[in-house]
Amino acid sequence: MTTLPEVKDLILDQDADWLTIWFNRPESRNALAHEMTAELRAVLAAVRDDRTVRGITIRGKGGWFCAGGDLKGFKSNFQGGVQTTADIAAANRAAGGMFDTINEMPQVVVILVEGAAMAGGLGMVCTADIVAVTKDARFAMTETAIGLPPAQIAPFVVQRLGLRTARRLMLTASRFDGEEAGRLGLADYVVDDAAGLDAIEADIRKQVLRCAPGANAVTKEIALATRHLNREDMLDLSAKGFAECMLSDEGREGVASFIEKRKPVWTR
Repeated sequence: MTTLPEVKDLILDQDADWLTIWFNRPESRNALAHEMTAELRAVLAAVRDDRTVRGITIRGKGGWFCAGGDLKGFKSNFQGGVQTTADIAAANRAAGGMFDTINEMPQVVVILVEGAAMAGGLGMVCTADIVAVTKDARFAMTETAIGLPPAQIAPFVVQRLGLRTARRLMLTASRFDGEEAGRLGLADYVVDDAAGLDAIEADIRKQVLRCAPGANAVTKEIALATRHLNREDMLDLSAKGFAECMLSDEGREGVASFIEKRKPVWTR
């Protein structure tokens, strides 16, 4: 398994085939400070091509998922009189790359939310493949209420919730709870408490570990490509992915296991 980078603002729990990443800045409600996001990107880059890591869970310590951007950092770093518009735009663009990184990971990404996911924290939730939340968790895209646009997270909110709902939530800074998150489609699972999150994550892991990691990676690539490829290019990408998987060790093992009425070797 891949050697993970040293981190300070994260806690990493690594087992045989799953990596759990904990945000560990509870004093700031796990706000997305530059140091923490840099660590997150480094960890994800380290495991991206490691197919022994079948899934990744992201969650927060201290009873909070993530409060969004570090507003104290915004004030001191961006509004302190030194940074130009171009400087701030470059930093914001780099921050947007973090959301792309999570969204495009080949592994299955699970996000578990308790406490709250605000602003950029909510945007990050929208990059996951599977989301579970507690029913009393709180959500809002608060940026417009403090004079800012939800700039880099907007595409991911639209991707998960659709343009109509995303526009309403972004343009009103509406607050809602975990039960509403389930009704809106933000959350796949709504549970009572943190123990419920642990239980549903264990079940999600079992389901994911029935699937071949290479096939899952190709499936994610095809699904995400539907956002920008035309139909002809989608036909080509899908056909290539199918053919490569068919002739891969995974594909041969999967077909053989079905014919022989046994579990494939990747099943846990």
